[in-house]
Amino acid sequence: MNNIEQVLCRIAENKRLSVQDANLLLNNADLLQLGEMAAKKRNVLCQNKIVTYVVDRNINYTNICMSCCRFCAFYKKVGQAGGYVIKKELLSDKIKETIELGGTQILLQGGMNPELDINYYIDLLTFIKKNFTIHIHGFSPPEIVFISEKSNLSIKEVIKKLISAGLDSIPGGGAEILVDSIREKISPNKCFSKQWLLVMETAHELGLKTTATMMYGHIESGCDIINHLNKIRSLQDKTSGFTAFIPWTFQPENTQLSDINQVSSVYYLKVLAISRLFLDNIDNIQASWVTQGEKIAQLAIVLGANDLGSTMIEENVVAAAGVKFRLSEKSMIRLIKDAGFIPKQRDCFYNFI
Repeated sequence: MNNIEQVLCRIAENKRLSVQDANLLLNNADLLQLGEMAAKKRNVLCQNKIVTYVVDRNINYTNICMSCCRFCAFYKKVGQAGGYVIKKELLSDKIKETIELGGTQILLQGGMNPELDINYYIDLLTFIKKNFTIHIHGFSPPEIVFISEKSNLSIKEVIKKLISAGLDSIPGGGAEILVDSIREKISPNKCFSKQWLLVMETAHELGLKTTATMMYGHIESGCDIINHLNKIRSLQDKTSGFTAFIPWTFQPENTQLSDINQVSSVYYLKVLAISRLFLDNIDNIQASWVTQGEKIAQLAIVLGANDLGSTMIEENVVAAAGVKFRLSEKSMIRLIKDAGFIPKQRDCFYNFI
């Protein structure tokens, strides 16, 4: 029995994968082998024929950002043409339309805008909650670290203030790869991995659920990917606060890293399957149809994912990188059914609606 077969046997026996096991699988295992094992793992952790989705909208309250990440095609520098801070009238129109379309939440994210202080974020949340009944999934860890540093408040104090104003959960954005040698090259002005993890741990301690993400396919190595997964798994062991993990691939068009070749769909599916197998303490793995398209999304749910994420009534960041995949709720339901699964709309906490 070779090393791959030994690892696959351990998976079949429901034993936890080591970092060394995961690196071996990423470098040497066959996608179909991985996909079969990942599907079995999904069936143990989830209701095996159900694939969930959420109806929501990504609202970017500002695109002005001093982070200037090399992988981002969306941001504008302070004073640059096209920079904006959303007006409340437009924000209201977007939320009204979301609710009319059956939406249950908004994803509220924006750039690290030096012209905004903590009072802006508190006012934004208070305004939404005063006027609408909707779940606010908002402010990724880099935004919270930025607010903390700008306001001279601790991360815990900032999160407490945001919760009091109406924040319901935190998205996993800004994780990229949780390896600082990579972060220093692609996002040198953004928080380090320890700070990202500290925001999430603090949120979990305060009773706030969050998601976790990984954006890969740029300058990272396979070892960096597994290192990232291990940091997520270790924190989940400690707090149980992550509701889902969302791996997605870097989209190079219109970015400072546009000379990087986009990774293949096969590699995307391989990393997704390994994520399912390695993250044995996170029930929900989300397929990224917005970067991969319908057909690969269908393969992803066959090979271990149990969630298709948002219908994305609006999405701007990935679209700025030239990716224009779109799905209506009707199309998402069809996609799930055509793949042989049962579609179920959910809320942010994976309760069926």
